[in-house]
Amino acid sequence: MSETGAGPDEGDLVRRHRLSTRIWHWVNAVTLLVLLMSGLMIFNAHPRLYWGEYGANFDYAWLEIGQRGGEGFLRVGSVQVPTTGVLGVWTDADGVERYRAFPGWATIPSRYSLADGRTWHLAFAWILAIALLLYLAWSLLNGHLRRDLHISGTEWRPGHVWRDVSDHARLRFPTGKAALRYSFLQKLSYALVLFVLLPLMIFTGLGMSPATDSWAPVVTQLFGGRQSARSVHFICALGLTVFFLIHVTMVLLAGPWNETRSMVTGKYRLPGARRDR
Repeated sequence: MSETGAGPDEGDLVRRHRLSTRIWHWVNAVTLLVLLMSGLMIFNAHPRLYWGEYGANFDYAWLEIGQRGGEGFLRVGSVQVPTTGVLGVWTDADGVERYRAFPGWATIPSRYSLADGRTWHLAFAWILAIALLLYLAWSLLNGHLRRDLHISGTEWRPGHVWRDVSDHARLRFPTGKAALRYSFLQKLSYALVLFVLLPLMIFTGLGMSPATDSWAPVVTQLFGGRQSARSVHFICALGLTVFFLIHVTMVLLAGPWNETRSMVTGKYRLPGARRDR
């Protein structure tokens, strides 16, 4: 991760992120936001999730967002919680009560249009797949994956893992040159996104497409059916959303100006020890 000369000290302005990493970061941020919002529009067309090949209104759904008697609800399995005003039943900007799973501010487009939602989703799915492939190939060639994301045997030791978890829980961020290296939890979360969540999003997206059956039916079969692929797709989207929220929270806590500058210009000021420690 560090690309600096020898011996940088606390307070020095150093180079932290490569140009390829910065470009992919921001392209990926915009792409995933559009995919999430357009995906929620698509979900609004049938706000239920199933396991298996088929799913219709009278089949058992393991997840459902809807309304009964004008009251919104979210049901997961046998657990149901009221969500009126947030999910299922909500009021739009004009004061009109709407009966859809997700509100207009969270979807692309903001009005109900399944066709437009699918158009946006497919277009940005191509951007995601191509950008991920290029980034992984380039990161393999320039050593980024081996140098910055490889988790060594020492880092897998329980003591090291617990210390890293404890430091994050207590908001004890690394200082000096240590801040230029990814921690165990950072490596693990980034690897999960790069090698599990994003590839699964792409392959389950293919698995949901009837056209895939004509050239690669094994994709749908691997997930146990089209509806199972849709459920895994939704779970991965939730996982990426959770990762994004935690990521942004940690950036804000660690110093938003310094962290954001490093991902825009590549320059990062090495932090010093906090006095309250």
